[in-house]
Amino acid sequence: MELLENVGLVLAGLLLLVFLFAFLSYGKLYLRSVLTKAGVGIFDMIAMQLRKVSPGTMVDAAVMLVQARLDGIDTRDLEAHFLAGGHVMRVVQALISADRAGLNLDFRTAASIDLAGRDVLEAVKASVTPKVIDCPNPESGKTTIAAVAKDGIQVLAKARVTVRTNIARLVGGAGEETIIARVGEGIVSTIGSKDTHALVLENPDDISKVVLSRGLDAGTAFEIVSIDIADVDIGINIGARLQADQAEADKRVAQALAEKRRAMAVAAEQEFKASVQENRAKVVLAEAEVPLAMAEALRGGNLGVMDLYRLRNIESDTDMRRSIAGGDGDGPSGSDDGGVEG
Repeated sequence: MELLENVGLVLAGLLLLVFLFAFLSYGKLYLRSVLTKAGVGIFDMIAMQLRKVSPGTMVDAAVMLVQARLDGIDTRDLEAHFLAGGHVMRVVQALISADRAGLNLDFRTAASIDLAGRDVLEAVKASVTPKVIDCPNPESGKTTIAAVAKDGIQVLAKARVTVRTNIARLVGGAGEETIIARVGEGIVSTIGSKDTHALVLENPDDISKVVLSRGLDAGTAFEIVSIDIADVDIGINIGARLQADQAEADKRVAQALAEKRRAMAVAAEQEFKASVQENRAKVVLAEAEVPLAMAEALRGGNLGVMDLYRLRNIESDTDMRRSIAGGDGDGPSGSDDGGVEG
């Protein structure tokens, strides 16, 4: 009996030590839970510590939910979100803000948004108070959107897009970059459909009306409230530059064709010169055969000496007439001889 009493005393002492340790460690949290009726007991805190869950975070979250009169959220859901790597306090604050603003946001949706990497509290704030997005994004290094009207004049525009977060499409919806890209594309196409740049300058609000009517927020996490053209300016004359470039290209093509024709003409001239030289060579060869033929005629008796003298006299007379007439005297005499001979 004494042994059992001693063992009982030891166990009681151990339990007392554990209780004192737990009370000293979680006494303040337990008192807050009791006073606010958060429903988190001291043994629940010990169990949370063993599950590697922060008891302080859980108690703070439970107290905020109770004070905000939000029911239906169990501490086990908060623990599960904490163990999944989520931001419990941010989710709780987002739920309270959404409830105060009259938005329909439950814990599962808020937790999924938070685990998806989006700031759920910022999303709720943007849903209550719309935010303004500059188009184009100044961080991209561009300050204006360049578009060209049908008359070839470049128009530089800057827009501000007012958006409100669509919580229902926040998970899986496209972000701000998609909104900026779509609005920029809409501005370019709208300006490009105008006949002149003057129409754009006269009614810049037509751009925002046309772009806004296209439903550019489809599939995104935002709802476009308004699109305002903040600035419109005139750029360079793209049409004139293109015409100048085309004229320069046509000029180079024409010069290339002219150079080709010139080269062909030069080649043809050289061919003609070669043909003339070839014909002259044939004439020289023919003239070289004349003395041989005359000698053969003398030997054969077909040509007399007096006939030869008369031919010489005719040649001399012909050369004299050519010199008097201003000729160069270098022309072939074979034709004259042939005429005399005939």
